[in-house]
Amino acid sequence: MSAKISIFQALVFLFYRFILRRYRNPKPKYQNGPSSLLQSDLSRHTLIFNVEGALLKSDSLFPYFMLVAFEAGGVIRSIILFILYPLISLMSHEMGVKVMVMVSFFGVKKEGFRAGRAVLPKYFLEDVGLEMFQVLKRGGKRIGVSDDLPQVMIEGFLRDYLEIDVVVGRKMKVVGGYYLGIMEDKNKHDLVFDELVRKERLNTGRVIGITSFNTSLHRYLFSQFCQEIYFVKKSDKRSWQTLPRSQYPKPLIFHDGRLAIKPTLMNTLVLFMWGPFAAAAAAARLFVSLCIPYSISIPILAFSGCRLTVTNDYVTSQKPKSSQRKGCLFVCNHRTLLDPLYVAFALKEKNIKTVTYSLSRVSEILAPIKTVRLTRDRVSDGQAMEKLLTEGDLVVCPEGTTCREPYMLRFSPLFTEVSDVIVPVAVTSNVTFFYGTTASGLKAFDPLFFLMDPYPTYTIQFLDPVSGATCQEPDGKLKFEVANHVQSEIGKALDFECTSLTRKDKYLILAGNNGVVKKN
Repeated sequence: MSAKISIFQALVFLFYRFILRRYRNPKPKYQNGPSSLLQSDLSRHTLIFNVEGALLKSDSLFPYFMLVAFEAGGVIRSIILFILYPLISLMSHEMGVKVMVMVSFFGVKKEGFRAGRAVLPKYFLEDVGLEMFQVLKRGGKRIGVSDDLPQVMIEGFLRDYLEIDVVVGRKMKVVGGYYLGIMEDKNKHDLVFDELVRKERLNTGRVIGITSFNTSLHRYLFSQFCQEIYFVKKSDKRSWQTLPRSQYPKPLIFHDGRLAIKPTLMNTLVLFMWGPFAAAAAAARLFVSLCIPYSISIPILAFSGCRLTVTNDYVTSQKPKSSQRKGCLFVCNHRTLLDPLYVAFALKEKNIKTVTYSLSRVSEILAPIKTVRLTRDRVSDGQAMEKLLTEGDLVVCPEGTTCREPYMLRFSPLFTEVSDVIVPVAVTSNVTFFYGTTASGLKAFDPLFFLMDPYPTYTIQFLDPVSGATCQEPDGKLKFEVANHVQSEIGKALDFECTSLTRKDKYLILAGNNGVVKKN
């Protein structure tokens, strides 16, 4: 009896899906290009768009899988993907994507995979077409669908930064907590999309689909649920502008990963060719920095490609004097672990000291200037900083962590209470290939990656001194006012936006922890 009921239910489902729906859903209207939608009111309608076919300007998915291979799998995995790419380009599109997924994801731990939220959003945002984004902004409910990219690669980018309501990508198969490098079957992917659309009751209103001629999604899914379908051509994408940073729905303040360059096929070739020279350059620069006096090391480092620009150099020749007979307190924003070292280079002073909240044991040993680890206890940390100031000049980075983008995190006010004279220092750094910072990787390698870059560049700008908050106040507001003032002055000098975000915010977003580094 139960078997007869199951057969009957299957026949009803087939009748509904292939016969009845044909009459309920009229044949969609096909259009060329979504630009005409910019003149329409779409606030009450649902937009279903294909991510790689209609949103991203680039037609190649190789850079995004290379980012996953490099950041989540390591150098060897990324080399394998690069070597296989000529063969992949000869395969069918679907088979090529499967191979790239296998190479990039096989054996990667699911729990530790954070590239989708911490690394990829930066590169996806830089590839979004402005015209398509303007269309999506006008829509009521927006659903992003990918026929090729795994859900773990696109969900963080679409939900967190473009504020897309629903994301449907390919699911990855997992065994024992590790990715197999295999995506779910396309038929199952289609059924998931079918179920989602019915749950959202999209058929009650006007549904508009935006895809490309090169994707298979429009063949069934879009034609089943959309009253109108707009196709994006390659020529349309070539004429699109890139979405400017100022129009990001959510600002990109934090991102992780070692690569500072989008790994297109040509960029990846150049990167791997530079690899052997990068290791030699980093070793040579590190040796010169540690073992040779500044008067000799600075010209050698400049010849090797390192660049240092110093402005408002009068501070280096006539430092402000503290009435308390202490050294000078230099307060700078935080770009890399080498910030205090470059300030020392600018001052041509090796006796300068610095403090840090979190530093690996390797970096602490290799540091050419004295580095003292703070304990996060306000009283003991303040006493330690005061003691260091009695011994000479001190550099502090009150943000407590690095920030790569043109934003400044909240300044901890502790530095305002240890000196009556504070010299704000505006610091910027630029790299070509590698970032010298990480939130989820090994911090011991941060300086090495920065020195591996062909032309690591630093700019140090000394600003006018400000008064500290050494006098005690009943309400304690002065120290916060001084800290905010110093942050504001540095922000103005660099044209950076000041925020109230903290170290904890950064590490929770990028690494899922509070940012405490083990002494390794």
